[in-house]
Formats: sequence, structure tokens, C-alpha cells
Amino acid sequence: MPTRPAADRAGVQREAQRQQALLRAFAGEPIDGLREQGARALRGLDAYRANAEAIAERALAAAFATVQVMVGPDDFARLARAYWCAQPPSRGDLGEWGGGYADWLQAHPGLTAWPYLADCARLDFALHRCERAADAGLDAGSLSLLESADPAALRLELMPGVTLIRSAWPIASILEAHRLDGEQAERAFDDVRAKIAAPHGEDALVARDGWRAVVHRVTDADARWTLSLLAGHDLARALDDAGATFDFAGWLQAALRHSWLKGAHVCAD
Repeated sequence: MPTRPAADRAGVQREAQRQQALLRAFAGEPIDGLREQGARALRGLDAYRANAEAIAERALAAAFATVQVMVGPDDFARLARAYWCAQPPSRGDLGEWGGGYADWLQAHPGLTAWPYLADCARLDFALHRCERAADAGLDAGSLSLLESADPAALRLELMPGVTLIRSAWPIASILEAHRLDGEQAERAFDDVRAKIAAPHGEDALVARDGWRAVVHRVTDADARWTLSLLAGHDLARALDDAGATFDFAGWLQAALRHSWLKGAHVCAD
């Protein structure tokens, strides 16, 4: 593989140092080595901070709509700025930024009163990533393998973007309540408060319905089955993981109706 010329490597290193300096400035730290100094430099840094704050808030709001409503726009903007400083984007596509936001929220000392917020963020980001996933169609012919292949030699492949979020909190109910209005919302929030007090956990399967990502609440057995498939396990292992209460025929009907399943293939190994 060809190596990058030394001059190019030095340029990349200088740019990385410049970006790191700007991030420190964004966080309010004094920095040395700026070409401009004094009031002019401060005005430039203020403009950079304001622009970065707006970018961070917009990028996270696009991916974490429920979290934004839950904490309110002002606190969400402050959290976005802090997260930008803690984990700045490493790629040009800001639509991919935010993968560590849920863990960051979970560790935030000021949010301990909202123990369910991090899982709500995980569900938000799963929906966001699902809508950005590649398009795919069902390979209907491959399903004939379900009748002929050894389950230990067969794998089921789920559609791109399908994922499963398991939580000790009612994350699907929380998301739904924030999407309702009027009396429906009031009843939904009453239900959410009761489930949080219990507490009552929910397993949320995220999948595409056309271009839009939606949430399906699934049973514990269905959740264990789905996680096993997502881990790449064969059909026999997935059935063992799902347990005796798992209804494969019922799951298959739902998977075809809701476009969870892409197809089946014989294991290469």
C-alpha cells in the first residue's frame, strides 16, 4: 500500500492540531499560537463557538427528537454543546454523529433523576439510523430453505436498520406519549408514569415501514430471538435462545407483514 508523503502527513497533523485547538477554544480554554490575537481573535472564536453550538444542536435534534422534547430546548442546547466538546464529530457526515450520546447521558451526573433518558436516547438513535439504512427487498425464494435446510445450517437475515433495544423502562410508551396530543397524550402520560413507578420495562424492535422507521413492542421471547439473529447465530441456536414460549410461526407472519425479514441463507461454515 502506498504511503502518504511526509509533507502530506505533516499537513494532516497540523490540521488535526488546529482542529483540537479550536475545540479547546470552543470549550472556553485559552490557546496559544493563533495567527490573530487580541479582540479580533476573540471575535473570531466567538463566531466559531456560536456556529459550532448551532451545528451541534441541529445535528443532535435530528437524531434525538424525543430527548429534546423531554429535557426542553434550552437544556438540550446546553447538552449538545457539552457533548460536542466531549465527543466531537470524527466524520464529515454529522448524520452519523451521536452514537455515544446515550452512554454520555447515562454517565452525566446532572441527569441521575432521569434514569430512563439514556435508553430513550438509544431508541431515538436506533430510529435515526434505521431511516438512514440501505434499501433492501425480501428474497422470497430463499424462504423455501425453511422447509428443507437443517436449522443448524441456516441463518435468517433481517432487513438493514432492524435493531432491538431492551430496557428496564417503558421506552416505547414514552416515545409514543410524546407523539400524541390532547386527551390521548394525557392518558398516555398517565400510563407512562405508572410504568416508570413500577418500573415496567419494554423491548422495542425498530424497523422501516416504507421510508419511515417505526417501533414495535415485542415479547421477551421475541426479543431474545431477534438479538440472536442480529448476532448472526444459526436458526437452531436462535430458537434455543428464544426459549420454549417462542412462537416461530407467529413471528414469521409478523416479520413478513412488517418487513423485518430480508431472507434466509445456508451458513458458509
